Amino acid sequence: MWRSGCRSPSRWPYGCCASSRRCWLPSSSSIARLNSTNRGDPMIRLRPAFWPTLVSLPILVLSLGLGIWQMERREWKRDILDRIATNQAAPPMTLDQLLSGVPLRHEYGRVKVVGTFEHGKEFFLAARSLKNKVGLQVIVPFKTDDGRIVLFDRGWVPDRNAATQAAVQPAGKVELTGIVRRSQIRARFAPENVPEKNVWFQADVPLMRKMAGAAPDPKLDSFFLEADATPNPGGVPVGGQTRLDIPNDHLQYAITWFLIALALAGVYLAYHWENGRLEINGRRKGQ
Repeated sequence: MWRSGCRSPSRWPYGCCASSRRCWLPSSSSIARLNSTNRGDPMIRLRPAFWPTLVSLPILVLSLGLGIWQMERREWKRDILDRIATNQAAPPMTLDQLLSGVPLRHEYGRVKVVGTFEHGKEFFLAARSLKNKVGLQVIVPFKTDDGRIVLFDRGWVPDRNAATQAAVQPAGKVELTGIVRRSQIRARFAPENVPEKNVWFQADVPLMRKMAGAAPDPKLDSFFLEADATPNPGGVPVGGQTRLDIPNDHLQYAITWFLIALALAGVYLAYHWENGRLEINGRRKGQ
């Protein structure tokens, strides 16, 4: 067994023989076996099969990545829910109070405004649904007593005619309470706005205010106000279109993706065990 010329070498995998004056060193496999035995750790050897590895590895990485992404989305959603709860619990502020700081810090908060609607300058957000009925949301420029133009989303209407009837258009000075919402940008696959036809898919506040004749203003261009669920005479527009009870299901989604990754890893290892490509402590299937 030993090539040292010594008839009775030490039981250790290294040492010297006095009779032959030779020494020997352990092989790497001997060290690995010794270390594994001393630690009590299982020694696992895996010979990955090409095609199962090629198919499984990208799916495993994708599943883990999606699980981590869902955990990040969970924290993002919690921040939104905390902001909604905090700002909704605060008493309504005036427009001056809102504009004295950063308006979007008060997103989902309530603001009181006094002034008049500029009817005839409505903007219509297309493809908005209410109780399985497709309609529009009508945004009307609102001129405050001091001459500032704020966009006010009055709510859902079944069609343009319903929004422009005199019976549903408040005349004269009114006092309103609206919810602060940020100006919207186009999502990657969303349709583009068609301003010349008054067809909007996103509330582009800077452009809408410009078309309403308002001067550019970094703060007023950053938000619009949205009506709450207080009923209007005639039943339309229907306010309260902002959903404030947003569900946070991202933890369940993350667990699902992590379980998929775990199941895939189990199937992968079981396949290699069944085909004799996985050894644990020197044992493989059938031994």
